[in-house]
Amino acid sequence: MNQKKTKSGFVVIIGRPNVGKSTLLNQVMGQKIAIMSDKPQTTRNKIRAIYTNNQGQIIFIDTPGIHKPKSKLGKYMMNIALTTLQEVDLILYLMDVTDKFGPGEQFIIEQLKSVTKTPVYLVLNKIDLITPEELLPMIDQYRKLYNFAEIIPISALNGNNVSTLLDLIFKALPEGPMYYPADQVTEYPEQFIVAELIREKILNLTREEVPHSIAVVVESMKPGEENPNTVVIQAVIYVERTSQKGIIIGKNGRMLKEIGRQARLDIERLLGSKIFLELWVKVKEDWRNKEHLLKDFGFFEVDEV
Repeated sequence: MNQKKTKSGFVVIIGRPNVGKSTLLNQVMGQKIAIMSDKPQTTRNKIRAIYTNNQGQIIFIDTPGIHKPKSKLGKYMMNIALTTLQEVDLILYLMDVTDKFGPGEQFIIEQLKSVTKTPVYLVLNKIDLITPEELLPMIDQYRKLYNFAEIIPISALNGNNVSTLLDLIFKALPEGPMYYPADQVTEYPEQFIVAELIREKILNLTREEVPHSIAVVVESMKPGEENPNTVVIQAVIYVERTSQKGIIIGKNGRMLKEIGRQARLDIERLLGSKIFLELWVKVKEDWRNKEHLLKDFGFFEVDEV
């Protein structure tokens, strides 16, 4: 009896900041893998998510948004986004249909033309926010700009047309093995996801300069001594200035307590157990431009910048 052949491969999601890349990834996975925020440049690492069904396995890579870097961290993030184009079987170029075509999109298309021969699917996101009459001229416009293998309109938030997108991805992938066990959803350790969930709450709760100046490091995760069914997590929130530390802590510690409360709820869903979360805030001046600190905080490929 012939065994059914499976498809497998690596797919990168690219696009300008804040077009919905992490939202799409989480919608596909049915759970939170990548953090979501209305702040640009939310994603800092390649978030590798593993989607498996009866057709095969897709390994998704959610890169940082392509943008003009202003720091060593920014250069590192851009380096990730552009070099990943060389390493995958398919590129999903995500665009927000509510944004006008501008220099940012032109820059990405020029990069695609110059650095890769990998097939590109143009994924037009947020179609629930416009009419079909507005969408059709956009599709015609983009067809003239680049030889896209497919153009797929979706709503990542609502899930509209996402199953069609998945079918088209499998169609493009080669036959291959399952790279990961069927029940594995990411290659990152739990500590990484926990740190990202804490960072997400800070991004959502703070404003101005604070969001881009934070790093979260989980220093320990272990069963509680009195209750082994409870996980005790100790994490440090790093900022660049003392004034930012004050914002994170808040008046009478209220902001830090709210960050911890919201993060705890998501982490408990992730781990499937009660947690005790301890948060500290420390200042590391200008950490985004210091290579040794970038490495300490988990930005492993900074030497490539």
